[in-house]
Amino acid sequence: VVGFSFAAIQRPDYDDTPNPEFLNPFWMASIPDDQPLSAITMPGTHNTMSLYGGVYAECQTWSLASQLRAGVRFLDVRVRHVNGNLTIHHGVSYQWAHFGHVLEGVVDFLHEYPSETVLMRLKEEFSETNNIYGAVVDFIHQYAYWDLLWHSRLVPTMGEARGKLIILQDFTGPDLGIRYGSLDIADDWKVPTLLNLEEKWQSVYKHLDAAPSGNMGQIFLTYASGAGVFAHPRAVAKGINPQLYEYLQAKANQNQRFGIICMDFPAAPMIQMIIDFQLKEVVKTNKPDLEHATFLLRQMIKHFAATK
Repeated sequence: VVGFSFAAIQRPDYDDTPNPEFLNPFWMASIPDDQPLSAITMPGTHNTMSLYGGVYAECQTWSLASQLRAGVRFLDVRVRHVNGNLTIHHGVSYQWAHFGHVLEGVVDFLHEYPSETVLMRLKEEFSETNNIYGAVVDFIHQYAYWDLLWHSRLVPTMGEARGKLIILQDFTGPDLGIRYGSLDIADDWKVPTLLNLEEKWQSVYKHLDAAPSGNMGQIFLTYASGAGVFAHPRAVAKGINPQLYEYLQAKANQNQRFGIICMDFPAAPMIQMIIDFQLKEVVKTNKPDLEHATFLLRQMIKHFAATK
């Protein structure tokens, strides 16, 4: 039931080897500037920095630089806050890095590939201060720069997002970017045993199926990752990733957006398949439909309310 395995595997849908099979560092360059970020389908990694700590803590084997160059554009970053320090953790497992290392990696990547953007969910983990805003700002000034960030709750166009880090803010405090809670999210991460893989897949399947007809002004985020006492992240990924790969293969000729697809141990062919889902025609922000306009109005009301 546990499914322990320590031999590195490189399949089209799953890869826990040290390096991606091939790279895709500037795939966003071909996306039109006026396309909303919410209309883009992109690969992401769950617990992006979790490379250490044993089979129950490890969710990736590629470094941050390798993930970004492979085509990953959504990062899931967890920080432990102690006396103003922000170290990277997955639960109790320290990941031999701090938030400054993540920022430096993103800065280096965006300087080399200014056509791209990076979205980063940022939340507190293994500490309960509920007050990381000041430390995050200090780290940004020390290890990056203020103008690197997209400073708005509104979803940008691709042209506005190029060269920017978009923080998906999963913590309290003034706006640093888009509020994580404003996304349409499926994150049913609890998989008690491998006997529950079908329940997990149904959650992923239903959310992906809803994304093409969902609000085009809202970013969709689907986590294919999961874990439990008798199902560690590798084992879950080995079971879910092949189903995700087959699902995307079946949709290959359809002009649909699926939003962010967040995975443990993704493979380069899987990432390429996700990248290939870019809409040929999208809802233009200068001629929004009623649903999109309503969403933007709500976002603006929230923004002005927060700045009072």
